Amino acid sequence: MDMKCEYYEDIQYFKNKWVCLIAIVFVLFLLILPVYLSGYRIFLFNLMMIYVIVALGLNILVGYTGQISLGHAGFFAIGSYGTTLLMGQLHIPFIIAIVLAGFIAAAFGFLLGLPALRLEGPYLAIATLGFGMTIMHIIGEVELFGGRLGLQAPPLDIGVPQIGWSLMLSTDVHKYYLILPITILMVLAARNITKTHIGRAFVAIRDSDIAAEVNGVYLLIYKTLSFAISAFYAGIAGGLFAFVLGYIEPFTFNLLLSVVFLVMIIVGGLGSTLGSITGALLIAYLQYSLLNNIGEAPYFGKWITGISERWFTLTGLENFNSIALGSIIVGVIIFESKGINGIWLRMKKYFITWPF
Repeated sequence: MDMKCEYYEDIQYFKNKWVCLIAIVFVLFLLILPVYLSGYRIFLFNLMMIYVIVALGLNILVGYTGQISLGHAGFFAIGSYGTTLLMGQLHIPFIIAIVLAGFIAAAFGFLLGLPALRLEGPYLAIATLGFGMTIMHIIGEVELFGGRLGLQAPPLDIGVPQIGWSLMLSTDVHKYYLILPITILMVLAARNITKTHIGRAFVAIRDSDIAAEVNGVYLLIYKTLSFAISAFYAGIAGGLFAFVLGYIEPFTFNLLLSVVFLVMIIVGGLGSTLGSITGALLIAYLQYSLLNNIGEAPYFGKWITGISERWFTLTGLENFNSIALGSIIVGVIIFESKGINGIWLRMKKYFITWPF
């Protein structure tokens, strides 16, 4: 097994030419993917990429810094409503609006990170849970945010209409080619963050905040910075989410959504960029495709429908979605605590060291 001998080997994007070639082929595959997918599949893939962005930010907070959050749906909502209002009410161009919404979410993340200086474990989880529920109810009661009826997202124009340059994105395919480069940039940014001194400070806090502070890591800065970065990612994803759905309402951003975000990074693997991506893709696919139409699933769909008819009701069939997600996270914790990334690492180690 190759050993890393210098810092450059740890921060480089590609270990060798073959890895670089695979990355280029994969990006080209993503670029031509809409040619072979139907309309709903493109819509689903857009949602999956948005979830990848959220998972990347949440993993920086939970996986790298060791701070728990059950309120990420609140940051997600701030990004959605912020982008929608900035474009619809103030007529700010899309790129500026979504970045501003991300920074607004980051500001709330900074404020939420302050209690993390004194709280940890279940106490911090309850604090973040309260934040998420508060945001959901505030946007549901204030008329500016559309109240309980929600808001209609404005037409997605990524140009600058104020100077006469307009570029409307009206179809899911058009939005795909907007979300894809943003997702790639956010993946690269997350990887860079975790490889810099900031990322090493986050890991030091996760392993032992007392030892980190003794060695010169200023907890006030780095804990709040971790919350702010994670919230920024959620805000950017929320802004894209509003335009993919076209309509947002407050109870979309409930506690269950925060739990789903947490499930993504646990299933994918805490403290891993690759784990964030694979976990988000898997859970988003299960939630919006396979488990959303579980009665139509091959092989076991009719069996589950029969159980629901006998012991529950047909309307209770949707509860299997939550049951399946809960079972997945319990299974991951019991059988593979490092998630999908842990399975990948063991497979890679096996083939590298074979036959020894």
